[in-house]
Amino acid sequence: MRRTQSKEQSNRKLARLRAQLLEPGPGGAGTAGTGFDVSKSGDARIALVGFPSVGKSTFLSKITKTKSEIAAYAFTTLTAIPGVLEYGGAEIQILDLPGIIEGAAEGKGRGRQVISAAKTSDLVVMILDATKKAEQRSQLERELYAVGIRLNKEPPNIYLKPKKAGGMKITFQTPPKHLDEKMLYNILRDYKMLNCEVLVRDENATVDDFIDTIMASHRKYIKCLYVYNKIDSISLPHLNDLAREAHTCVMSCELDLGISDVVDRCWEELRLIRVYTKRKGIDPDFSEALIVRHGSTIEDVCDQVHRTLKETFKYALVWGASARHVPQRVGLSHVVADEDVVSIVAK
Repeated sequence: MRRTQSKEQSNRKLARLRAQLLEPGPGGAGTAGTGFDVSKSGDARIALVGFPSVGKSTFLSKITKTKSEIAAYAFTTLTAIPGVLEYGGAEIQILDLPGIIEGAAEGKGRGRQVISAAKTSDLVVMILDATKKAEQRSQLERELYAVGIRLNKEPPNIYLKPKKAGGMKITFQTPPKHLDEKMLYNILRDYKMLNCEVLVRDENATVDDFIDTIMASHRKYIKCLYVYNKIDSISLPHLNDLAREAHTCVMSCELDLGISDVVDRCWEELRLIRVYTKRKGIDPDFSEALIVRHGSTIEDVCDQVHRTLKETFKYALVWGASARHVPQRVGLSHVVADEDVVSIVAK
């Protein structure tokens, strides 16, 4: 019994210590560092992360007009280099970050500044060397995880609401496999959350998931595309194995192989939508698109056109995949699809 109790306390302590890495230190809100604090621009931002000399700068130079310094030795890029990728009418900011080294989460090699810049992105593209050992990917994942970046994960399905009084109310929607009420009570007490309401909806939720919920303001859930470069230097069976991994693309910057496929996959992962506007009696202009996120509504389209447009909005006519018939008359809550044509009618 004592051994079980000791193990539980040890697990809680380890989880708490991991979480402390994510809490900003004194003046932590603005410590991005010279050369890393690049203003976000365009319709989305992609961060290129990886170990030194894996081909990030070469890739940036291939897909944008930006010339990041390239050399065959480590640590060529010492600051964040921004570039702009034009794709499907969208302008996507590409951020080439300096090579991450092991121990980056503890600050080695200015690692915290590098990773903080990655936290502001809509998509992480992890450039990996196909000729190196498989451990490089898990090492980078650990460094990003340690500072609160959760790759290809959804936020835990746990409801947590602080209250002013009334103590703790802990409820499980289904019997949990890895948690119990006493465990959550002790974790909440460790974080000095003595008055709160908790509903755990996921039976597979873990201690780390629960701490992620408590520390939600210091967590970022970002999609990641793993890109293996230098495929011209590996065997076909190895290439086949890499290409079949989840969330993965392969390329050779040296031979210009697969680069356009990587760009196409980036567009898919960002899930951006092109919407074309149409004025009454005039054909739509397909040379210029409004770029919105997947799941956006007519209200979001109005905000993109002009933030006061909603005030005079009467209805909208929609042509395209989201319309049940052509044209369909819709309201502000209608969800648009890629390449829809929208005509907004004012009062």
